[in-house]
Amino acid sequence: MLILGIDTSCDDTAAAVVEDGKKIVSNIVSNQNEIHNKYGGIVPELASRRHIEMITPVVHEALVNAKTGIEDIDAIAVTYGPGLIGSLLVGVCYAKSLSYVHHIPIIAVNHLEGHICSYYLESIPEVPYLALVVSGGHTSMYRVTGTGNYFEIGRTRDDAAGEAFDKVAKLLGFGYPGGPIIDQLASKGDPQSIHFPRSFLKDSYDFSFSGVKTAVFNYVRKNLQTSKEDIAAGFQAAVIDVLVGRSIEVAKQLGIRRIALSGGVSANKGLRDAIKEKTSDEGLQVFLPSVDLCTDNAAMIASAGYYRFMKGETAAFDLNPKAYLPIGSANG
Repeated sequence: MLILGIDTSCDDTAAAVVEDGKKIVSNIVSNQNEIHNKYGGIVPELASRRHIEMITPVVHEALVNAKTGIEDIDAIAVTYGPGLIGSLLVGVCYAKSLSYVHHIPIIAVNHLEGHICSYYLESIPEVPYLALVVSGGHTSMYRVTGTGNYFEIGRTRDDAAGEAFDKVAKLLGFGYPGGPIIDQLASKGDPQSIHFPRSFLKDSYDFSFSGVKTAVFNYVRKNLQTSKEDIAAGFQAAVIDVLVGRSIEVAKQLGIRRIALSGGVSANKGLRDAIKEKTSDEGLQVFLPSVDLCTDNAAMIASAGYYRFMKGETAAFDLNPKAYLPIGSANG
């Protein structure tokens, strides 16, 4: 079964063809870094306009690379939230148009579920497992008991981890996206030279990264000559300690032996190394998607769509995007 996936949730225009929810036949991503770099972050209006320009050629390239035609597609999976509403509109409208013209079923996919399904394209963890989704817009933990069965354990109360990375990179005078820049700088710095606060909220599994971001701002203002590499290393260590420490704590308290990491920040080498080391020390199993599946892509959307489609879940033509769209029940 071939699923065409489409994702325009933020600033990447993506399309992919996936077979049976597991085998990537093609996976095309067109990013907009050169557009948003000079602004130090994503400009929603510019992102939407670029999606309009790129959606047709990206979908066409995905089909060509898959050596298939639209007539061979069994269903179209499209991200309908959460994300930038203007960007989401482009993908949803395009998917509905293809569905109408070619009489192909359409599947509405939550972008967060797509990230969780990103490692399904390589290996499927045995349930139950703890899913940690860490990206520019989201930092959430879920107890997963089956495909489509998600119970939210915690989420960020303010900045997402990836957003904090971008803002600290901008503060240090670098461009967008900031995550890879901080990761590279941190590898050359000393994480022990500057200690930034770790926010472990009491009586909650939620995250908070606005405090460490503010701490970096105050430090830079008072210590102008400090090595940017050391600042990046200290900041990154603070974020990683919270993400890894809290995940292992939750997994042990819930009796879960497997942790699966996904989202754009899961491409961070420091985070990947730390969670592999710490889970090994605790006798836990960790699942990490390949780096090219960490950031936004349509293969993960097609995979999530496949499992929805096999349950008979399809969307009607009144499907509308939603900027805010949580998944699962709370504190299950």
